[in-house]
Amino acid sequence: MVSSIVVYGGSGALGRAIVSAFIQKQWAVTSIDFFANQEATTNILLEKNDSLAEQGKRVTGAVSGQVDAIVCVAGGWAGGNAASDELFETSELMWKQSVHSSLVAAHLASKSLKSGGLLTLTGAFPAQKGTPFMIGYGMAKAAVHQLVASLAGPDSGIPADARVNAILPVTLDTPMNRSGMPNADFSSWTPCSEVAETIHAWATNAIPVTSGKLVEIVTKDSKTTYTEK
Repeated sequence: MVSSIVVYGGSGALGRAIVSAFIQKQWAVTSIDFFANQEATTNILLEKNDSLAEQGKRVTGAVSGQVDAIVCVAGGWAGGNAASDELFETSELMWKQSVHSSLVAAHLASKSLKSGGLLTLTGAFPAQKGTPFMIGYGMAKAAVHQLVASLAGPDSGIPADARVNAILPVTLDTPMNRSGMPNADFSSWTPCSEVAETIHAWATNAIPVTSGKLVEIVTKDSKTTYTEK
């Protein structure tokens, strides 16, 4: 029996790394995004103008059968404090990119995740405390952290023995980040391929997962640690 995974945000930098890693390990991979990932087994394309309800129906209606893992790495970043002229627009965008996608992934898990399966969402290391220079981003990621705690509780709607967590990277090593911060210390950035391999180890139970935990991902001198909080 071929194992299967759904990658929400499968055309982003981290999503592409996850799709590639699981394809190489002979998994069936469904990518959900606004653009197709040609490496994926199946693509579900989103529409930018969909409401949350419409996006949810589009996704749950397109995924057939039961899957072993669902990983949501959709999201983005925007800065701005309370005085920013773009506060409302950027905050709404952050909410849509991180919270809406995570909610749809959670609902999909309630319908399609196998018993004992893995649901991994994406939070953010800085959002564990105040983020005054990126208020909308911090609020959205903090909401994802709360969602993980709720999903790990009794009667949350997902399979009772499912494992749910969130990755909390500091900075991922992506082309966009390198372009935006060309003089940064890249030895403190986490390679997307390494995160993908860790998620595969979680999905296969090679590395245990404590449900409800937030996993801090910290890289220093090109060495990465994963710490459950």
